[in-house]
Amino acid sequence: MYTDPSLRQDDRKKRQDDKKKERSMKRAIYLLITLASLTACKESEKANGKPTLVVTIEPLRYFTEAIAGDQYQVVSMVPKGSSPETYDPTPQQLVEVDKSEAYLRIGHIGFEQAWMKKLQKNSPQLKVFDTSRGVSLIRGKEHRHGNHVHPGGVEPHIWNSCENARMIADNIYTALCSIDSTHRELYQMRLDSLKQTITQTDSILRKLLQKADSTFLIYHPALSYFARDYGLKQISIEEDGKEPSPAQLKALIETCKKENANVIFVQQEFDMRNALLIAGELGVGVVPINPLSYDWQKEMINIARSLTKK
Repeated sequence: MYTDPSLRQDDRKKRQDDKKKERSMKRAIYLLITLASLTACKESEKANGKPTLVVTIEPLRYFTEAIAGDQYQVVSMVPKGSSPETYDPTPQQLVEVDKSEAYLRIGHIGFEQAWMKKLQKNSPQLKVFDTSRGVSLIRGKEHRHGNHVHPGGVEPHIWNSCENARMIADNIYTALCSIDSTHRELYQMRLDSLKQTITQTDSILRKLLQKADSTFLIYHPALSYFARDYGLKQISIEEDGKEPSPAQLKALIETCKKENANVIFVQQEFDMRNALLIAGELGVGVVPINPLSYDWQKEMINIARSLTKK
């Protein structure tokens, strides 16, 4: 039986077109299923997840989590081992800030000085709370340039103080009640518990420091408020963020001899060479500390123990 070749070609073309339509239909169905699945996952995460609060440093995360409990996920911008004086946030962190309920700042740390306005400009809806409100701030020396006097900068390490920690806790409580008043009683209960921990820490520190060296040397001046609380003298190797000159190093060594400083504290974020050099000249120990630790109470006690006379 004879079949026109043109009919056979039309038939093959029709079958090919049908297969293309079938493949296109399958792809469309698969895409719809995938999108539906992703939407369901996102809705599920939204339903089961917690709202986020962003803080600047790990000690502030400790205080905030102590009061917020399970109501919020708290994340800190400056990760462990990084310096809050020089750290720059990642793009992912900027997105996280934009999605957060609020930002709780520690007050005057370098990261906030450099980035706070940018973060607020990037996320104009962001609620920002300053947890340094009410703290009696330590300021640096005034600088004179010609006929002008420039005030000294604020010493930002306010959390290394039990007295300040109580004010920080009160400010966190006020912030949480502002954004979530329905859990006010829970926050009050947890605030009271945190303050008990702070009072207990203060009591331990005072007992330890009764037999402590009154003067200590530190690379970066992170314990100014700690020293003020307990009548100690802090001598800093670094001044205004700058390494000391040979003449300044010599003067530091003489001062430490005169003041009988027997401990040199060093932090992992900073270069330890000058501290080790001074320690060698004085014949004293170098003690690693981490004032940026999440374990606030443990670190405060560790610092006090290091100062206790053997």
